[in-house]
Formats: sequence, C-alpha cells, structure tokens
Amino acid sequence: MNLKDLYIDFFKSKGHKQIPSAPVVPENDPSVLFNTAGMQPLIPYLMGESHPYGKRLCDYQKCIRTNDLDTIGDAYHHTFFEMLGNWSLGDYFKKEAITWSFEFLTSVLKIPKEKLAITVFAGNELIGEDKESIEIWKSLGISDKRICKTVDDNFWIAGEFGPCGPDTEIFYFRSDDEIPEEFDPEDERWVEIWNNVFMQYNKTKDGKIEDLPKKNVDTGMGVERTTAILEGVNDNYISSLWIDVIKKIEEISNLPYSQNEKSMRIIADHIRTAVFISADNSLIKPSNTDQGYILRRLIRRSIRHAKKLGIDINSDFMKEIALVIISKYEKYYKELKQNKEIVLSVLEQEKIKFNRTLEKGLREFDKNTKNLVDNKIDASLAFRLYDTYGFPIELTEEIARERNIEVDIDGFYQKFKEHQEKSRTASAGKFKGGLAGNGEMETKYHTATHLLNAALKKVVSEDVHQKGSNITSERMRFDFSCDHKLTDIEKQKTEELVNKWINDKIDIIKKEMPKEEAIKSGAECMFIEKYPDMVTVYEIGDFSKELCGGPHVKNTKELGHFKIIKEESSSAGVRRIKAVLEEK
Repeated sequence: MNLKDLYIDFFKSKGHKQIPSAPVVPENDPSVLFNTAGMQPLIPYLMGESHPYGKRLCDYQKCIRTNDLDTIGDAYHHTFFEMLGNWSLGDYFKKEAITWSFEFLTSVLKIPKEKLAITVFAGNELIGEDKESIEIWKSLGISDKRICKTVDDNFWIAGEFGPCGPDTEIFYFRSDDEIPEEFDPEDERWVEIWNNVFMQYNKTKDGKIEDLPKKNVDTGMGVERTTAILEGVNDNYISSLWIDVIKKIEEISNLPYSQNEKSMRIIADHIRTAVFISADNSLIKPSNTDQGYILRRLIRRSIRHAKKLGIDINSDFMKEIALVIISKYEKYYKELKQNKEIVLSVLEQEKIKFNRTLEKGLREFDKNTKNLVDNKIDASLAFRLYDTYGFPIELTEEIARERNIEVDIDGFYQKFKEHQEKSRTASAGKFKGGLAGNGEMETKYHTATHLLNAALKKVVSEDVHQKGSNITSERMRFDFSCDHKLTDIEKQKTEELVNKWINDKIDIIKKEMPKEEAIKSGAECMFIEKYPDMVTVYEIGDFSKELCGGPHVKNTKELGHFKIIKEESSSAGVRRIKAVLEEK
C-alpha cells in the first residue's frame, strides 16, 4: 500500500479526520509564494478558528520550496514534495503525539527501533528543558544515548512573536554502516524523517513567554525521504516515486542515469514541480514576477539540462515526462487530470519562448565576444547574459569553452550574490509572514474580498467568479473571471455598492454544514476540492454566501471606506482589482 494511504488509515484509526490537500498557491496568504509546509493552510485554525472537522486532523499536503533551487540535483532535495501531517487543535498533546509517531514508524512501517534517534529542546533562559518529551521517549525504549538536546533546532516560532513551543525530531540511520551507540545529529548518516511541534506558549511583543490556554500539536513527515528509507535506497530518485520518470528521461535521451544523475534529477524535479504549479486552479502562468517567475525558471532550467543531455528541445520531451507524472499523481490530486491540457500547453508555450530567447542570447553572445580583452568574458557581460537573456552561467561557460574563451566565473558569482542580496532585502517584508501575518487589517481585507466578489456579480455579471487573491496589511488584490476591461461606470458602481454594504452595518454569519448542502444552498468557493465534507460558510446579508476558512470581522461596519486603486488584466479571461480600505 502507498505510504500516504498507510498514514491516513493509521491516523483515522486514532480518531483523526482526513482533510483535503490545499492548493500549492496559498489562498489569502501573502507571506509566501507557495504553501511550504503542511501546517500553512491550517494557520487560521492554529490561531483559534474552530475547524469544521473537529480537533483531530490528518492529511497529505502538496508543498513547494524555492529557497534552495541550487541544491536540486543531489540525491535528496526536491522543489515540490508531499508532507504527511497530523494535528491536534487543543485536544491531545505530547504523550499521544510521540507515542503514535513511534507506533506508526515501528509497528506499521516496521522500522527497527535501533535505527531511530531523537532530538528534544534543551531549554534556554526563558523556557526550561522539555523533560516531558524526554521521559515519553524513554518509556518507549529509546536510550539516553539516542536522545540529543539542542536549543536552536528544537524550538519553533512562526515570526518574532506569537504561538511557539518546543519540538522533537525523529532521525533515521540511513546507512549500511554499523549504527553508532551514541547519536550525533551532525553525523550526516542520520536523517530527520518526522517532526512533532508542540505549540504550548505565546511569545508577546515585549518578549515574555506565556502558557497558551489551548495547546496544539503540528507534525510533519516527508513522503519522498520516508519512501526512499523504506525501500532501502540512498538516492530518492531511484525510489518507486521517481524511477519511472527517470526511465522515461533515459529513454528520451538514450543515456544512462548512472552517468548523468544531476541533469536527469533536475529535469525530473523541475518538470514535476512545473506540472503541479500549472495544474493549480489559481491559473499561474510563466511570467517575470512572483509564482510565474518560479514556474518560468523551472521550465527553462529543465530545458537547458535536456539540451546538455543532447535531447532535441523542439521535441515533445516535456510532454512525455509530464504525462508520466500526471498518471502517477492524479489518483490523489484530481486537478492534474482536470487541467492536463492547460499543463501541457504551459510547458509547450514556455519552451517555444525560451527557444527564441536562446537565439537572441546567442546573437548577443556573438556580438559581445568578437573583440574581447584577453580573450575573456568579464563578470558584467556574464551577468548580463544571465539576467537579460536568461543564459545560465553554465551555458555561457559551455559556449565559451567551444570557442576557447575564458569566463570570469568568480566575478559572475560575486555579481550574482549582490543581486540575490538586493532581491532578498526587497522581498523580506513581503514574505516574512507565517502565523504572525494574520492581523486585524488582513482580517478586514479578507472580509472585503467577499463584498467585492458579490458586488462584481451584481454590477458586471453573475458569471464573475473569484480566481485568486493576495492580501497584505496595506492592500488587497482580487482576481476574477471577466472577458472585458471594466468601464469607469462599472468600477464606480462596484465601489459604491461595497461601501453601501459597509455602511449598512451587516453582521457576518458563520455556519457549519455538509459541503453538498452548502453547494446546493448557493454558497460559492474558489477551490471546491480543497474543502472537507463538513465546511464553514460565511453569509453577509442576502448577497454573499461563501465557503471559507476565515478569518472575518463580525460586522461590515468595521471595514472603513473601500476604494479601488487599479483594475487591470491578470491573464487571459482574468481581470485584477487592487483596492484599499481607508479610515472614514
């Protein structure tokens, strides 16, 4: 049986309800470009919202992390990955969480206890050592020598303040060597496979630590890493999750994986991630900003590595690989089947664009290398080829080598590092979020999206549907289906209607009901597949009824004055409104 099925069945037997995987693009969460962890879609519930499925939850969640793309190509890292998780929202705590983790690993997955080791929180000047977790692990037969106490690696907090607490990590000895009696977490043969986070404190803005009245458990275990462990392989890409994708690349390139590991891993990883991003119902397309930029970068990097393997990049190689990936995952994520043609079109169109870019870049390369000083490409030119023409430094090196030209590699990486620092500084404010990014203004803007959605239906067309949103504490961005640019009159009437509803001081009503009943009652939602069988519905007057996880204000009068700043195209058939809430 598949690891995901084993996990869900086990936690269902412990009274948990399975919740659907959320989309890879977070809904109403500007703190990150993608869902980076299983807990992220549950932020409102970890902050106190009641979940329609109760207090014990489990799932498998699609995750994307792009902070270490340069590590892709080794045996263990992945851009897209699946995270298994189980949660207690104010129900059970350390004893049950640790005991069930141990039981699943040793009894269900049959991992020998001798191959496991543990880290726990050692304590600091504010919070004491996590003695409770240590005693629980000892009672399960884990020896003192296999329990390591750390400070920095075993305490979790989303931002600078807010819910926080110790965690305990489970490590597996991934080697055929003799297992050391004493556990050293710095020994790379030990790999982390599961983490239990215990949210039992609240850190205030002035640095004080308080006990939380409701304690939560948040856990996570990676599917790719655990599958490789269970199958006894030290390379994730030869596990059952990847091997048929790798074989397809071997077949297309007519080359063996054993001699071309890095490029084949990058192609497999990047196309899998691109498939999941472009299949997401948020309709992300390759672009030069935000999620679209990541999608473009992944597709283009996979094309470059296909070129390195001698694959004809004008062939259908990406389509062939994508179809293998879709067939592997469509049982668990139905959007892959529903949006298959969109996925294949995105890959094909971006391939055509990149081929044109390559041609332009080659012309620029030829023009700038005719009269080189010392027959060497300096750092500025190398970086311009990268930044303006999408030439990875490896491609510049490759062409230069063919023409007996040197490249200032060190200088390029210095410029690249400076560029990264500027980008990181620019995006630090935008993407720092986490649990701390769900404040009063975000709540107001979230509620305002419901009013805007309803107003557009009345002013523009009943066929208007939300396609995405992005909220910060300073503004809201709302994407909606529409086949034309809004007229000035349409914008004015929409704005006036939203403000009328705000001035009418309407209570927001929260109800819980079966999903089918909610749909029959006319409730709208953006991603029907992400919602469980029991859902939360928010009603505002007789004009707005939506499935939503929150958070919301209690009454429309709290919102202030709604003002549309800009209306523009987002993508084909999708328009975008940017708006603010002002004090009256």
